[in-house]
Amino acid sequence: MDVQKPKTVNVILSGGVGSRLWPLSRKTRPKQYLPIFEGHTLFQKTALRNKSFCDQVIVVGNCDNYELSRKDLDEAGVKSYSEIIEACPRNTAAAIAFAAFAAQPEDILFVTPSDHLIVDEGLYSSAVSRATELAKEGYIVTFGLKPTKPETGYGYIESAGEEVKSFREKPDLQTALAFLEQGNFYWNSGMFCFKAGVYLEELRQLEPEVFQASKEAYEGAESGKLDFDLSMKIPSISVDYAVMERTKKIKVVPSLFQWSDMGSFESIYEYLEQTGHPKDELGNMVIGTSIHTEFTGLTNTILIQTPDAILVLRKENAQEVKKIYERLEKERPELV
Repeated sequence: MDVQKPKTVNVILSGGVGSRLWPLSRKTRPKQYLPIFEGHTLFQKTALRNKSFCDQVIVVGNCDNYELSRKDLDEAGVKSYSEIIEACPRNTAAAIAFAAFAAQPEDILFVTPSDHLIVDEGLYSSAVSRATELAKEGYIVTFGLKPTKPETGYGYIESAGEEVKSFREKPDLQTALAFLEQGNFYWNSGMFCFKAGVYLEELRQLEPEVFQASKEAYEGAESGKLDFDLSMKIPSISVDYAVMERTKKIKVVPSLFQWSDMGSFESIYEYLEQTGHPKDELGNMVIGTSIHTEFTGLTNTILIQTPDAILVLRKENAQEVKKIYERLEKERPELV
């Protein structure tokens, strides 16, 4: 009997909407598909960055954006991949389960969101290499990123070397400063590495309902597209709550590469600033229009213009854009 050699599979999760980047990011074009990163999208950068580590690509996207994924992969020259198209968002525990069902139990899944910006290829490569080694030994591996500032928008991992001591929710500023001072707290990156079979076994034990409903939805899929009614039976739980925070097999790879989830206009501002995008002497920046704009009495303010909307915000208030998005979803759904 021909036994297949285990593969390393890059599972790219691409279901998010990027609500903190409204009005640039919309349901019809989430942030991972915005071509504002040296002409590439974050989705393309993810696929290309992981090409050298992985034998195969599985994209888990949703019914609204899989055509954008196909177009991006085609333009980036990535021809060989498979797709799982979700009928409705059921969070990351289920999304990863679909990919694990599609793989062989011994395959290593390297799970990456599609909307991260990463630099320092060498440091990244060594972190991925270490995570793969641990995954081969049967561990469930998460990547901890060394914090560069007291960020309140990320969850944290407390560690002793590669041992995970605790997971912490998004902290307030004072707690984030204390984490930074202690030095053994890392940002929870949302990137993972494990054998497909190990993940499914942990999910089956810890969240049997998610496991069973995901399995039925996966088995009922037609040409990679999941059924809506079967999908709606899956409890919507993140992989962190379902598995990472409860498994006894957890390890963390403390990582030094520069990373951002580009989850807010503060991150976009910092990225554009580094690439030479203009701002005035008081730190004010315009995105999305070449119309001459003047700011007076304002500092660190960002003006974002699209054909149908304008957003003006202080850089420090970038996390509040999500509230605007949620309100517009109810009041002006055509704008999101």
